[in-house]
Amino acid sequence: MATDDFFRARLETRIDLRHPLAVLSKRMPWALIEAALAPLFEHKAGRGRRVSDGDLFGQTVELAGVVSPAGRPRLPIRLMVALLYLKHAYNESDESVVERWAQDVYFQFFSGNEFFEPRLPCDATQIGRFRRVLGEAGVEQLLKTLALEANWHRCPSR
Repeated sequence: MATDDFFRARLETRIDLRHPLAVLSKRMPWALIEAALAPLFEHKAGRGRRVSDGDLFGQTVELAGVVSPAGRPRLPIRLMVALLYLKHAYNESDESVVERWAQDVYFQFFSGNEFFEPRLPCDATQIGRFRRVLGEAGVEQLLKTLALEANWHRCPSR
């Protein structure tokens, strides 16, 4: 058994690769989805605005609302798309889908993990932020695309 980590087995060796989520994870066009969504989630530096204020020492000018391009790295787009799909496919809440992800090897495999990680993938509020950036139409389009791929695989003629 070849592993990158001597003490941990890869998820694909621990699961049934015929499970619907395992099959679907291999059929999804993850690279296309990530490429389409990446521009929405780029770090953007805020320019800020000049604010002048008078105090005892005279007039001062400073920048307000400056956003640094550095900061906490974003979560992988595949993980967030997978959590959104799993939430809708299994009728879970944001909180319950992240809790279930921490326990379910198939959820983690579908999300692109190579090894099992018994921890929450993110805070549940981050799923809401991800949805907000996509917008209602974007979420509907994404879920429709994922559902079409899932239904195509279940079609008996294929």
